[in-house]
Amino acid sequence: MDFRDMPPELLLAVAGAALSFGLVQTLRLAWRSARQRRRLSRCRELGAAGEARAEVLLRELGYTIVGRQVAVSYGVQIDGEPVSVGLRADYLVAHGPRRYVAEVKAGQLAPRIDTPATRRQLLEYRIAFDVDGVLLVDAESRRVRSVVFPLPTGAEAAPSGSARLAWLLAGVVGGFVAAMAARSAW
Repeated sequence: MDFRDMPPELLLAVAGAALSFGLVQTLRLAWRSARQRRRLSRCRELGAAGEARAEVLLRELGYTIVGRQVAVSYGVQIDGEPVSVGLRADYLVAHGPRRYVAEVKAGQLAPRIDTPATRRQLLEYRIAFDVDGVLLVDAESRRVRSVVFPLPTGAEAAPSGSARLAWLLAGVVGGFVAAMAARSAW
Protein backbone atom coordinates (compact mmCIF):
# COMPACT_ATOMS: atom_id res chain seq x y z
CA MET A 1 0.00 0.00 0.00
CA ASP A 2 1.34 3.40 -0.98
CA PHE A 3 0.61 6.53 1.06
CA ARG A 4 0.00 8.43 -2.17
CA ASP A 5 -3.05 6.25 -2.79
CA MET A 6 -4.63 7.20 0.56
CA PRO A 7 -7.07 10.07 0.76
CA PRO A 8 -5.43 13.21 2.24
CA GLU A 9 -8.22 13.51 4.82
CA LEU A 10 -7.33 10.09 6.23
CA LEU A 11 -3.63 10.98 6.41
CA LEU A 12 -4.49 14.24 8.20
CA ALA A 13 -6.76 12.36 10.62
CA VAL A 14 -4.05 9.80 11.43
CA ALA A 15 -1.43 12.55 11.86
CA GLY A 16 -3.83 14.54 14.06
CA ALA A 17 -4.57 11.48 16.20
CA ALA A 18 -0.86 10.73 16.61
CA LEU A 19 -0.15 14.36 17.53
CA SER A 20 -3.05 14.38 20.01
CA PHE A 21 -1.87 11.12 21.56
CA GLY A 22 1.68 12.49 21.94
CA LEU A 23 0.38 15.73 23.48
CA VAL A 24 -1.87 13.87 25.94
CA GLN A 25 0.99 11.58 26.97
CA THR A 26 3.36 14.53 27.44
CA LEU A 27 0.80 16.37 29.58
CA ARG A 28 0.08 13.21 31.61
CA LEU A 29 3.76 12.66 32.36
CA ALA A 30 4.28 16.33 33.23
CA TRP A 31 1.25 16.24 35.56
CA ARG A 32 2.48 13.07 37.27
CA SER A 33 5.96 14.52 37.74
CA ALA A 34 4.58 17.78 39.18
CA ARG A 35 2.27 15.84 41.52
CA GLN A 36 5.20 13.74 42.73
CA ARG A 37 7.33 16.86 43.34
CA ARG A 38 4.48 18.45 45.33
CA ARG A 39 4.06 15.27 47.40
CA LEU A 40 7.80 15.07 48.16
CA SER A 41 7.88 18.76 49.06
CA ARG A 42 4.91 18.27 51.40
CA CYS A 43 6.63 15.27 53.00
CA ARG A 44 9.81 17.29 53.56
CA GLU A 45 7.82 20.12 55.12
CA LEU A 46 5.94 17.71 57.40
CA GLY A 47 9.20 16.01 58.34
CA ALA A 48 10.90 19.29 59.21
CA ALA A 49 7.91 20.41 61.28
CA GLY A 50 7.83 17.03 63.02
CA GLU A 51 11.53 17.22 63.83
CA ALA A 52 11.07 20.70 65.31
CA ARG A 53 8.19 19.46 67.50
CA ALA A 54 10.22 16.40 68.47
CA GLU A 55 13.17 18.53 69.58
CA VAL A 56 10.92 20.54 71.89
CA LEU A 57 9.39 17.31 73.24
CA LEU A 58 12.79 15.71 73.86
CA ARG A 59 13.98 18.81 75.75
CA GLU A 60 10.77 18.83 77.82
CA LEU A 61 11.46 15.21 78.78
CA GLY A 62 14.96 16.07 80.00
CA TYR A 63 17.02 15.01 77.00
CA THR A 64 19.96 17.13 75.89
CA ILE A 65 20.34 17.52 72.14
CA VAL A 66 23.92 16.47 71.30
CA GLY A 67 23.50 16.68 67.51
CA ARG A 68 21.00 17.07 64.69
CA GLN A 69 21.15 15.08 61.45
CA VAL A 70 24.16 13.19 62.79
CA ALA A 71 26.04 11.26 60.13
CA VAL A 72 28.13 8.16 60.72
CA SER A 73 29.60 5.50 58.54
CA TYR A 74 30.30 1.93 59.53
CA GLY A 75 31.89 -1.00 57.82
CA VAL A 76 30.36 -4.23 56.62
CA GLN A 77 31.85 -6.99 54.53
CA ILE A 78 30.39 -8.34 51.32
CA ASP A 79 32.03 -11.64 50.33
CA GLY A 80 35.04 -10.69 52.45
CA GLU A 81 35.38 -7.24 50.87
CA PRO A 82 34.98 -4.23 53.19
CA VAL A 83 32.21 -1.79 52.27
CA SER A 84 31.57 1.51 54.06
CA VAL A 85 27.90 2.36 54.66
CA GLY A 86 26.77 5.91 55.41
CA LEU A 87 23.90 6.63 57.76
CA ARG A 88 22.19 9.75 59.11
CA ALA A 89 20.03 9.94 62.22
CA ASP A 90 17.62 12.73 63.15
CA TYR A 91 19.05 13.35 66.62
CA LEU A 92 21.76 12.22 68.97
CA VAL A 93 20.57 12.93 72.51
CA ALA A 94 21.75 12.38 76.06
CA HIS A 95 19.82 11.73 79.24
CA GLY A 96 22.22 11.79 82.16
CA PRO A 97 25.23 9.67 81.25
CA ARG A 98 23.33 7.67 78.60
CA ARG A 99 23.30 8.55 74.89
CA TYR A 100 20.59 7.67 72.38
CA VAL A 101 19.80 7.98 68.71
CA ALA A 102 16.35 9.54 68.36
CA GLU A 103 14.45 8.90 65.13
CA VAL A 104 11.43 11.11 64.43
CA LYS A 105 8.51 9.58 62.57
CA ALA A 106 5.15 10.97 61.50
CA GLY A 107 2.03 9.55 59.92
CA GLN A 108 0.01 6.49 60.80
CA LEU A 109 2.42 3.64 60.06
CA ALA A 110 5.96 5.01 60.35
CA PRO A 111 5.93 5.60 64.16
CA ARG A 112 4.95 1.98 64.79
CA ILE A 113 7.61 -0.59 65.67
CA ASP A 114 5.66 -3.24 63.78
CA THR A 115 6.36 -1.32 60.57
CA PRO A 116 9.28 -3.30 59.06
CA ALA A 117 11.09 -0.29 57.56
CA THR A 118 11.03 1.59 60.88
CA ARG A 119 12.15 -1.44 62.87
CA ARG A 120 15.04 -2.16 60.50
CA GLN A 121 16.12 1.48 60.52
CA LEU A 122 16.21 1.59 64.33
CA LEU A 123 18.11 -1.69 64.51
CA GLU A 124 20.69 -0.34 62.06
CA TYR A 125 21.05 2.81 64.19
CA ARG A 126 21.54 0.69 67.30
CA ILE A 127 24.35 -1.22 65.62
CA ALA A 128 26.02 1.66 63.75
CA PHE A 129 26.06 4.37 66.44
CA ASP A 130 28.02 4.00 69.66
CA VAL A 131 24.96 4.66 71.86
CA ASP A 132 23.16 3.11 74.79
CA GLY A 133 19.85 2.80 72.93
CA VAL A 134 17.42 4.13 70.36
CA LEU A 135 14.33 6.27 70.75
CA LEU A 136 11.33 6.28 68.45
CA VAL A 137 9.72 9.72 68.53
CA ASP A 138 6.16 10.15 67.28
CA ALA A 139 6.01 13.90 66.79
CA GLU A 140 2.27 13.99 66.14
CA SER A 141 1.16 12.10 69.26
CA ARG A 142 4.06 13.51 71.35
CA ARG A 143 5.34 10.08 72.40
CA VAL A 144 8.94 9.04 72.89
CA ARG A 145 9.46 5.30 73.09
CA SER A 146 12.66 3.53 74.06
CA VAL A 147 13.28 0.55 71.79
CA VAL A 148 15.46 -2.31 73.04
CA PHE A 149 16.59 -4.97 70.59
CA PRO A 150 17.59 -8.48 71.72
CA LEU A 151 21.19 -8.18 70.55
CA PRO A 152 23.49 -11.20 70.88
CA THR A 153 25.15 -11.33 74.29
CA GLY A 154 28.59 -10.67 72.81
CA ALA A 155 27.36 -7.49 71.12
CA GLU A 156 25.44 -6.33 74.17
CA ALA A 157 28.30 -7.03 76.56
CA ALA A 158 30.84 -5.17 74.42
CA PRO A 159 32.01 -2.07 76.26
CA SER A 160 30.97 1.30 74.88
CA GLY A 161 33.51 3.76 73.50
CA SER A 162 33.66 5.68 76.78
CA ALA A 163 34.14 2.44 78.75
CA ARG A 164 36.97 1.40 76.43
CA LEU A 165 38.60 4.80 76.92
CA ALA A 166 38.25 4.51 80.70
CA TRP A 167 39.92 1.07 80.65
CA LEU A 168 42.70 2.42 78.44
CA LEU A 169 43.33 5.32 80.82
CA ALA A 170 43.23 2.96 83.81
CA GLY A 171 45.82 0.78 82.10
CA VAL A 172 48.07 3.75 81.35
CA VAL A 173 47.82 5.05 84.92
CA GLY A 174 48.35 1.55 86.34
CA GLY A 175 51.41 1.08 84.12
CA PHE A 176 52.80 4.45 85.17
CA VAL A 177 52.30 3.65 88.87
CA ALA A 178 53.93 0.23 88.41
CA ALA A 179 56.87 1.81 86.57
CA MET A 180 57.33 4.42 89.31
CA ALA A 181 57.15 1.74 92.02
CA ALA A 182 59.70 -0.39 90.17
CA ARG A 183 61.97 2.59 89.69
CA SER A 184 61.89 3.57 93.37
CA ALA A 185 62.63 -0.06 94.35
CA TRP A 186 65.90 0.02 92.38
